[in-house]
Amino acid sequence: MADATNPRVDTAHRMIALYNAQDADGYVELMTDTACEATYRGAVLRDGKEGVRSGLKAMFAQFPENRADILSSYLLGDTVMLHEKVARAPGGDQFEVMSIYSFSGDKVDRVEFIR
Repeated sequence: MADATNPRVDTAHRMIALYNAQDADGYVELMTDTACEATYRGAVLRDGKEGVRSGLKAMFAQFPENRADILSSYLLGDTVMLHEKVARAPGGDQFEVMSIYSFSGDKVDRVEFIR
């Protein structure tokens, strides 16, 4: 388990809180301008801060009750990993995901998802 007082772990946790509030603007403020979200070692899903913002806004419109709960947090070097349970709606489709946060300075530069 990661120390929740670590600034990188705190950033990843804040991103999930903003995600759950469906605040795409606040979420991307914690990212670099060139950040992306991608599958693990694979295709980029949302490219650049603006691509992440627009992709999240579209997903929030499609799933207005979407929520991610952090099951556990890990820190290895400068990389943060969150094990999450995501529900698209109460009683709806649920799945678990491992999110890997890579940093450039104090901002997230890449998030990769293992599902």
